[in-house]
Amino acid sequence: MNVDMLIIGGGIVGSCLAYELGKFDLAVALLEKEAELCFGVSKANSGIVHTGFQSDPEALKTRLAVRGNELYRELAEALDFPFLPIGELVVAFAGEEKGLEPIRQTGEKLGIPGLQIVDRKWLDENEPNLSKEIHHALLGPTAAVINPYETVYALAENAVANGVKIQYETEVRAIERNGTGWKVMTSKGDYRSRYIINAAGLYADRIASMADVEVPRIYPWKGEEYLLDKHADRLTRRVIFPLPRKETKGVLVIPTVDGNTMIGPTAEEMFDPEDVSTSDRGKQAVVQNIRRLIPSFREDMIIASFAGLRPTTREGDFHIREDREGLINLVGIQSPGLTAAPAIAEYVVTLIREKTKLCLKESHLALRKAIPRFRLLNRAERNRLIRENRDFGEVVCRCELVTKAEIKEAIMRGGRTMDGIKFRTRSQMGRCHGSFCTMKILTILSRELGIPYEKITKRGKGSELIKT
Repeated sequence: MNVDMLIIGGGIVGSCLAYELGKFDLAVALLEKEAELCFGVSKANSGIVHTGFQSDPEALKTRLAVRGNELYRELAEALDFPFLPIGELVVAFAGEEKGLEPIRQTGEKLGIPGLQIVDRKWLDENEPNLSKEIHHALLGPTAAVINPYETVYALAENAVANGVKIQYETEVRAIERNGTGWKVMTSKGDYRSRYIINAAGLYADRIASMADVEVPRIYPWKGEEYLLDKHADRLTRRVIFPLPRKETKGVLVIPTVDGNTMIGPTAEEMFDPEDVSTSDRGKQAVVQNIRRLIPSFREDMIIASFAGLRPTTREGDFHIREDREGLINLVGIQSPGLTAAPAIAEYVVTLIREKTKLCLKESHLALRKAIPRFRLLNRAERNRLIRENRDFGEVVCRCELVTKAEIKEAIMRGGRTMDGIKFRTRSQMGRCHGSFCTMKILTILSRELGIPYEKITKRGKGSELIKT
């Protein structure tokens, strides 16, 4: 396949790039080695759209995070994905108050609006569950939360509608310079492109080395996170941070867009970029930290655990450069990478514009509509949908109130695995973890895709659910 722009990696950054480049008269393709998008680093992201004030004000990642925070509002409106502007608090226990002022000053330097240091009286009125030992906090009202995978799918659906080709289960094996462009050899054939944009997350340094380019080495850092039952009351209204340390922002309380609360993450350097196991040690570390913030927290509120890996570098900042002609590397896109992702895509476009004329596509489609969320509708809206499509009258997932119509729509939009359906609809995400709905979803997948049960996987080859 011959293209103008070849994106490697289908996480939040790669999807933002596909969305942004889809606006122009270009042939664009995205290669993803997994069975679906968002199965790597982005899948286990906390989903926080940070203000940006907790990073080095001189760093590229900080500037891009502040800009990304601004862009998410218009993106969420155009692409119809959940966006909850709840704000954040950096809290200070007795004796820690002086640590808040430098962060506030950094935020003001960056032009972040609405920052203020609040006292115990304000906390009692607005965040009553916080420990009484917390005397002050820095309020950042522009922080928000999103659902990482729903956001990735929204971006990708719009990109595909605008002509971007997405190739799944396509692993890059070699790269070589080919005249004025690049030849990329993959597990599913060769690609030729004027530009390669390397957004391969944990493997970005390896992709760069295939093109004989040395970039900062990636050191994976694991973060374990824990999801609380929806039946547990919201612990807080805002995202809660302790005072940050050099290596981590600490263990957080994160209200999600879906009504749960999430707690975590841990921070541990790893050597295996595939190790996403969780541990009792990690769980207990998170629990102890959360109890310090919120004494009323109970461990039995936890219903699920997961872990993700961050592609950190010793340099600490984002590496976004055209290291060889036509090869743009995005390396070390760790926190606040999700926040910065839309701005990273903008930034990459400016790099390309320096050497290539880009023309906006006259036929560009700016809007995308999400799958209807039956659980979020009132009775009249539900009845209308059922009259129009009786599949909305059949509940597949009781915990999250997901209907057959939503499952079928997720398949039509590209869901091919159980995790792909889960991330698009929230089925299997409730307290029973799919005990009720798994066989129902398998049956729908089998019928809609015309494949036998034993070919259906959880997340790609090697994760088949039924063996014969």
